[in-house]
Amino acid sequence: MSFLKGWTPQLLSIFRIMTALLFLEHGTAKFFKFPHVQMYDGVTVGSLPGIAGLLELVGGLLLAFGLFSEPVAFILSGEMAVAYFMAHAPQGFFPILNMGELAIMYCFAFLYLAAAGPGPWSVDALRKK
Repeated sequence: MSFLKGWTPQLLSIFRIMTALLFLEHGTAKFFKFPHVQMYDGVTVGSLPGIAGLLELVGGLLLAFGLFSEPVAFILSGEMAVAYFMAHAPQGFFPILNMGELAIMYCFAFLYLAAAGPGPWSVDALRKK
């Protein structure tokens, strides 16, 4: 679709923002019970889900604003790879059966953002000017 080519930088920023906001929701569900997800009841900061929640909360906020985007995205990509292999892969080989599709998608979305950068609508872009 050649009519979208001129919008590539802005769409990269929109992709980063939306991915970060969706990811941030996992952290807010774990620590602020918003939105409430029953399986996150009882998550403590020192537990493995708690550490993941901190990464989701802080990393999601930083990435949404586009601050320290590349290293944050790289760390979050690694978190999602670890989550997939620890929680999903032992449940079976196929991601559709082990419910790991979202972890894989986040892993590669963050890996792409680590390489591509935050786009023009970011704090990082403002700092470079």
